[in-house]
Amino acid sequence: MTDTQDAPATSAEDVHDELARKLEQARLGGSEKNRAKVLDSGKMLVRQRLELLFDDGWSFEDGLLARYEEGLPGDAVVTCIGKVDGREVAVIANDFTVKAGTWGKRTFEKITRTQEIADETGIPLVYLFDSAGARIDEQFESYAGRRAWGNIFYNQVQISGRVPQVCALFGPSPAGSAYVPALCDFTIMVRGHATAYLGSPRLAEMVTGEQVTLEEMGGAEMHCRTSGLGDCLVEDDAEAIAAIRVWLSFLPSNWEEKPPVAPAAEPASARTVQEVVPERESEVYDVHELIDALVDEDSFLPYKDLFAPELVTGYARIEGHSVGLIANQPIQRGGVLFPDSSDKAARFIWTCNAYNIPIIFLVDIAGYMIGSEVEKQGIIRHGAKMLFAVAESRVPRIAVLVRKAYGGGYLAMSGAPMKPDAVIALPTAKPALMGPDAAVNGIHYNRIQAIADPEERKRFVAEKQAEYAEGIDVFKIANENAVEAVVPANDLRGELHRRLSVYRRRATPPAARRQAVTPV
Repeated sequence: MTDTQDAPATSAEDVHDELARKLEQARLGGSEKNRAKVLDSGKMLVRQRLELLFDDGWSFEDGLLARYEEGLPGDAVVTCIGKVDGREVAVIANDFTVKAGTWGKRTFEKITRTQEIADETGIPLVYLFDSAGARIDEQFESYAGRRAWGNIFYNQVQISGRVPQVCALFGPSPAGSAYVPALCDFTIMVRGHATAYLGSPRLAEMVTGEQVTLEEMGGAEMHCRTSGLGDCLVEDDAEAIAAIRVWLSFLPSNWEEKPPVAPAAEPASARTVQEVVPERESEVYDVHELIDALVDEDSFLPYKDLFAPELVTGYARIEGHSVGLIANQPIQRGGVLFPDSSDKAARFIWTCNAYNIPIIFLVDIAGYMIGSEVEKQGIIRHGAKMLFAVAESRVPRIAVLVRKAYGGGYLAMSGAPMKPDAVIALPTAKPALMGPDAAVNGIHYNRIQAIADPEERKRFVAEKQAEYAEGIDVFKIANENAVEAVVPANDLRGELHRRLSVYRRRATPPAARRQAVTPV
């Protein structure tokens, strides 16, 4: 349990000395050997992480002496309150030096009480996870009853959307404990250390015969690129803590407050919006360059940047104010929407809507992906989820028609029928039901098939495509009052700031119903 043996107290002075000794030993966590093992693996001790997270120490800690007498100080979890950028946050942090950070019969009591404190006081909740999971030898005291490990997940769902919940994975999070990061608003994973899986590679081999490595089964890289569980991949513990602090800086302490305002800064990009965005639809560009030309310098925090990269999502600031950005990425799969990118967008929209963060859509989309493969993957279901999230959101929304704005993709990117606060078009905007290729094929299919000569057919198609493209004109929809404004490209940042300054003032009440039936 401890590095020294406690002796019984014999006087008032001895009692205080004994308390000081026990508190000091409990704060050390596990044995010196276990602490050295964690440090040798390239990870920090739990209290070193807390020192990085908090501005200046912590306000108070609960349950430090829980199970101390049994050799399990704190029952392998630190629960405390501290300040981040001057605002209180509640923290639940596994101590891997104590029985590999596993959950025991007092662990869930400490965790659930901290969750309740965060919810009752309206402060963000931070999970610093590094745990080998629940203790099988304590299951009958902690698994099946109404007061059990499962209360942790129940509480997460009740708290969801009321106070921000962020999880950083520094090590393992197996079996049931893997649902903690999945139920948080933002999940950070440390490359080479963090893992999350329902069944270990050894168990998978026993049950299915599959032979797979731990990294392949549930590593940080896999979850951030493929499964989508991870929202942010970092290189070490310090970067994970920094990411937590940055993410919290965009959000209010709870759903009833507005996001904090930071000092304004000019964009970092030396190129203007007009220079970044090509006029010709066939020319691609990196939408990150457009974002850099719009937002305050160094303010963009990507959300799931390695997952479904055809859609860029993230937090940023314009003139110091928090915004959420959703942008089609022309250099990745043409920026069209796939099942994963639709899911990614929906969850990001829900988070922004929960915490009063206005959303800006940068629209350059040919639509949803088509074909038998994506139909089998449920593109309709997943696409409906994104549409649902857009239509359900109540925070200010502005859609910017950058170039293409075709079909259902236009609606998913908060087009005018989805009732955003405004649709702004750049002079390069091309809004239409479908693009020239699909339109000409649909309108003139029989005639095209009737032309026997390949060269003549090619000339006919090109001519009709040019005619159709000529008719896609932003000024026509402006003439029909289908957009709020057509703005010069280089005035876009100022236009967004001026409009959001007004739109932020309106009320954002939720829809009047018990439960929306969300597409899955």
